Amino acid sequence: MQKHILILGGGFGGLAAANELRSNLSADVKITVIDKKDYFMMDLVKLWIIKGTRKFETSKRPLQTITKKGIEFVNEQVVAIDPKQRKVKTASGEFSCDFLIIAMGVELGPEKIPGLNGNCLVLYDLEDGPKIRNEILKIKSGKIAFAITGMPYKCPPAPFEAALIIDSMLKGQKVREEIEIDFYSPAPITLPAAGPEVSKQLLDILEQQNIKFHGNCKTILVEKNQLKFEDGTSAKFDLLIAIPPHRAPKTVYECGLAQEGAYIPVKRDCKTGYDKVYAIGDVTTMMVTDKIAVPKAGIFAEGQGIAVARDIISQIKKGQDAPIFDGRGGCFVEMGNTAGYVYVDMFADPNPITRLDKPTQEHLVEKEKFEKERLEKWL
Repeated sequence: MQKHILILGGGFGGLAAANELRSNLSADVKITVIDKKDYFMMDLVKLWIIKGTRKFETSKRPLQTITKKGIEFVNEQVVAIDPKQRKVKTASGEFSCDFLIIAMGVELGPEKIPGLNGNCLVLYDLEDGPKIRNEILKIKSGKIAFAITGMPYKCPPAPFEAALIIDSMLKGQKVREEIEIDFYSPAPITLPAAGPEVSKQLLDILEQQNIKFHGNCKTILVEKNQLKFEDGTSAKFDLLIAIPPHRAPKTVYECGLAQEGAYIPVKRDCKTGYDKVYAIGDVTTMMVTDKIAVPKAGIFAEGQGIAVARDIISQIKKGQDAPIFDGRGGCFVEMGNTAGYVYVDMFADPNPITRLDKPTQEHLVEKEKFEKERLEKWL
């Protein structure tokens, strides 16, 4: 009987898993990817849209392309998941499978912070990217505020990259001295998952560019031109660029894979509590220690996707290996015309290893190469 592997989500994790599976399994194993979007585009491109070096229309890639590799693509919204029976419902039908990989990512929940909607532009919102660029191009003076309003959030360095890119843009427009840039975060340090040393290095880079970081600022309310924090303090702004709270898709809560307000808990094998049902990427929480979790970043979703694919391949081919996610990866930190690189080994013994390589133009070239290589490989 034909085996069927069903993958929910066509992002980093889903595409990495689908390609690894297809490359190592015979054509009689059916592989299906379901995604409500009909395209793939890396989130890092959103920063380039703000910068003005990219446009959405020329950066997205149709997910339908994977059908040329023998991977079925279904462009529909998942409306229900039955992990026990390994069944998935979409608006038009039902799918059963032998192996299920949940790679549905996260959704943005700006409504969780009263007043956030309508008083900010959202850094991760595709429609807001060009709006942010337009605001930066016309601003002459005042205060730009960045606010992380919920944790964890995806692509941890991205808000800091945006601040540094906008700093560079304002300098090019000869108006930087007239504009304050302030950064507000509920965390005490810039990148908690990367540890205090890397966080201090990033803080130093921000301070060198006169970007002020304010830690322990938990946003509870946004009013016109004003942020209000849990400790009773407030901050003024002329332009607010926000990172809203994140959440798992509703279907993940409804089927019992995660408690509402949380993510699917997994260990390094990415297995859920249901037989032959896996979860990878941003929709999961994978704890490294009691206080540290694997960051929500594409490179880690990719690694998890490959590890899960190899585990499934091993089962289908009756192999002995049971691969687990190695926890190694990194993120580029773009800074105008250069980029640094944060390297992470989450499961190093006895403690996670992190480092921040100094900014160079070569790292910026490597960031562009990172995107190109995966687009060519996956689509």
